[in-house]
Amino acid sequence: MSQPRSYGILVAVLVAAAVAVPPATAAVASIDLGSEWLKVAAVHLAPGRAPIAVAINEMSKRKSPALASLADGNRLSGEEAAGITARHPSKVFARARDLLAKPLSYVQSVTDSLFLPYDLVPDARGAAAVRADDGQVYSLEEIVAMVLHYAAGLADAHVGAPVRDAVIAVPPYFGQAERRALTQAAQLAGINVLSLINEHAGAALQYGIDKDFSNASRHVIFYDMGAGSTYAALVYYSAYNAKEFGKTVSVNQFQVKDVRWNSELGGVQMEMRLVNYFAAQFNKQLGDGVDIRQSPKAMAKLKKQVKRTKEILSANTAAPISVESLYNDVDFRSTITREKFEELCEDLWEQALTPVKEVLTHSGMKIDDIYAVELIGGATRVPKLQAKLQEFLGRRGLDKHLDADEAIVLGASLHAANLSDGIKLNRKLGMIDGSTYAFVLEIDGLDYVKDESIDQILVPRMKKMPIKMFRSIRHTKDFDVSLNYDKAYELPPGIPSHKFAEYSVSGLTDASEKYANRNLSAPIKANLHFSLSRSGIIALDRAEAVIEITEWVEVPKKILTLESNITNQNSSSEVGAANSTTDSKENLSSGSNTNSSTPIDESNAQEIITEKVLKKRTFRVPLKVVEKTTGAGTILSKELYSEAKNRLEALDKKDAERRKTAELKNNLESYIYSMKEKLEESADILTVSTEQERESFAEKLSEVQDWLYMDGEDAQANEFKERLDQLKAIGDPILFRLNELKTRPTACENARLYLDELQKEKG
Repeated sequence: MSQPRSYGILVAVLVAAAVAVPPATAAVASIDLGSEWLKVAAVHLAPGRAPIAVAINEMSKRKSPALASLADGNRLSGEEAAGITARHPSKVFARARDLLAKPLSYVQSVTDSLFLPYDLVPDARGAAAVRADDGQVYSLEEIVAMVLHYAAGLADAHVGAPVRDAVIAVPPYFGQAERRALTQAAQLAGINVLSLINEHAGAALQYGIDKDFSNASRHVIFYDMGAGSTYAALVYYSAYNAKEFGKTVSVNQFQVKDVRWNSELGGVQMEMRLVNYFAAQFNKQLGDGVDIRQSPKAMAKLKKQVKRTKEILSANTAAPISVESLYNDVDFRSTITREKFEELCEDLWEQALTPVKEVLTHSGMKIDDIYAVELIGGATRVPKLQAKLQEFLGRRGLDKHLDADEAIVLGASLHAANLSDGIKLNRKLGMIDGSTYAFVLEIDGLDYVKDESIDQILVPRMKKMPIKMFRSIRHTKDFDVSLNYDKAYELPPGIPSHKFAEYSVSGLTDASEKYANRNLSAPIKANLHFSLSRSGIIALDRAEAVIEITEWVEVPKKILTLESNITNQNSSSEVGAANSTTDSKENLSSGSNTNSSTPIDESNAQEIITEKVLKKRTFRVPLKVVEKTTGAGTILSKELYSEAKNRLEALDKKDAERRKTAELKNNLESYIYSMKEKLEESADILTVSTEQERESFAEKLSEVQDWLYMDGEDAQANEFKERLDQLKAIGDPILFRLNELKTRPTACENARLYLDELQKEKG
């Protein structure tokens, strides 16, 4: 396999001890933003700490719900949002990542199928937006930004300082609109996106970083079934020799050969089979034609318990389900066997094999050519799925060398470290990933005739990233450029049109008219420069008109010296005439007069004679490129982005105030309990305070405690601080005397010893 140095991305393991940069500057993060869960890993080079670690949340968990909530003007994320889902299902937004840049109709169909009771409205682009309970409308970019803001906070807490640079993992089926929208959502969250990375590439990095492929290459399939989708990626690992410090070393590398997916098949689809099964049972139990599917709260409660039941079935042959007050204060209890669950999902098991079959078919490989099939994603723990894979692959066991939940985020963190400027790397691994979609170029303009010689496929499927591309067309008028998905392949989920970007290119008409009367030596052409970034985003970067003309120009003919001006003038003119297409008489007339008897001035002893020659000249005129893409897939305009940023900053301030209020409330509550305990149990308090002081203080503590649990529930931060200061004004003097009482014996003993030492020195 060819060396990837000219096009690969080198990634490596971190060597923390060899880094000579401040820890605060050597910190980057990776975010695995899934349909239901998010994982965050931080790369932080600090003494005594693992350089790469998964950040834990406020509940000490290594993964967090990918949720954002807007309730009563307050924003909640992660575990806090999950905690109110059953009570306020319409205020907690799930699956926002999967709904980005989609038309309202598609988003409505998805939310209806998942019983998500959101108040959806169209925004100015035709994309879906959500209306909060206070009437404020938020774009889905803002909802995703809230989730990413929470993720960034986990990285900050782990590092102990702000972490702004991150790599975000995305599923392979994400198209152009989704990738651009997610990048903009990250910007709204204050995250500098170093790159988007395909999930399979992250897993491939984690798999290969600690292995040696110098002795043998291998093909590995990564099979990932998560909450909302399934894919299989074929990755080829090998090694090549390179020179390093004068020595030949072996460098590992991998290339993603192919990836195929089902963007709708995942663990959630299995859960929805159970949800509908149990909903039908409960409806039968209630009778009277009641359908709890129409009750958002009931469905939120049921879905929460079904998730647990499904997890139990992965380890047991039967599982119970119990939901208190599911509907109208009626409890629901039932059981289900694994066999019944597998029967409900019967059609899904064959669908789950399709991505693997397609990867093998399109790559021309056989099962025996595959070294390993690595399972990642939470839904791969389902026993029936594993059994079907084993049966198809003809293997007794499946490969589970990677952490099913954390492989992607850890691999993405390696990529983040590689892209960071402040981290030293070792043990190189070449990464070559490709575009999961093929892109087609189309030109449209007045009098434009399609040139069949121009390759319309701008980017073939699985073309390596990043890369720059160039196309040239012959035309004399302004024109439009559109970028489209190749119709030979399926569209990204929910995307209604193959066209995803459109640009107007202007300035060519003016340039053509300007040079119309010049002697053109070739037809005018326009050069188009495209780039496909490492994030998989393609764009028309710039355009220029190239105009070649033939014209007569004055050029130096011969440098005449004092001697040559006398002896060689005629011969020079003859030679010049022979080599020029211009009139020799015109050239001779511009030279010295050989018949003149005027003495030659030595100060003018050097003279330049010019001649006219026919030359080609090339003019490059920059053309104006304006994107004019419309529809749900467009990013937020500058105006809409600014409005969204202001709304999120207002929520940030409100969050900070809420955290401050909660902290001060907790401080006040802790102080009350602590001082009450001391007054009741510390005998030393009796020594340093009067009975009247203690009674007055105890009375004040009870008064503030009563206020805290009644009127203080909705109090502001300054009110908690004010009451804490009032209590401390009474309690601190007592505590000061108590501290004096406890420390006085030690202080006196130290003083006595000091005086004894002084007496000895004098004696």
